[in-house]
Amino acid sequence: MKLHHNPASPYTRKVMLIAHETGLADRIELMPIVVWEEAARLRVDNPLGKIPALILDDGSCLFDSSVICSFLDSLHDGPKMVPDGADRWRVERLHALAQGMTDAALVLRSDVTRELPADWYSNRMRDTVNSALDEAERLVPSFDRAVDLGTCALGAGLGYLDFRFPDFGWRDGRPALAAWYEEFARRPSMQATSAS
Repeated sequence: MKLHHNPASPYTRKVMLIAHETGLADRIELMPIVVWEEAARLRVDNPLGKIPALILDDGSCLFDSSVICSFLDSLHDGPKMVPDGADRWRVERLHALAQGMTDAALVLRSDVTRELPADWYSNRMRDTVNSALDEAERLVPSFDRAVDLGTCALGAGLGYLDFRFPDFGWRDGRPALAAWYEEFARRPSMQATSAS
């Protein structure tokens, strides 16, 4: 398998966290790409021109980090990243929360790179990030040291905030989330996928 990726992408990092946690990282050949400069090359495999994009051995391509994570979860025999039963909805909810937070952070990042002034939409995205962080703070006791799609997505999103917005101050007033992330960030998969 080959993965179009950029190590700065939180979506790529989520995929690679799942790959490391499931023991599949060695089966993936990383193919670095600069999306804004090489969109035409990327669209050969992914018509949306986005990363990550996983090229399977048969030449077909899976895109969207959630789809790729589901595919990787189907390839291993260990504990599933999205468990069955009632725990599934806890994991899916946390994943959706982390994904939404990361989506909002990427909108904020695009404003910074285009040097645009903060506007109503940017402020709304900042509020979304903070609201998601507050909810994650409330949910930390339910994580119970789990390593699953939800916690991997949250770890990737928080790492992205640290990487792109070091002055955001997301830890302020969120001691449980900060402590959880400090421990989660020490996982070998987090260390192996760090963009900084």
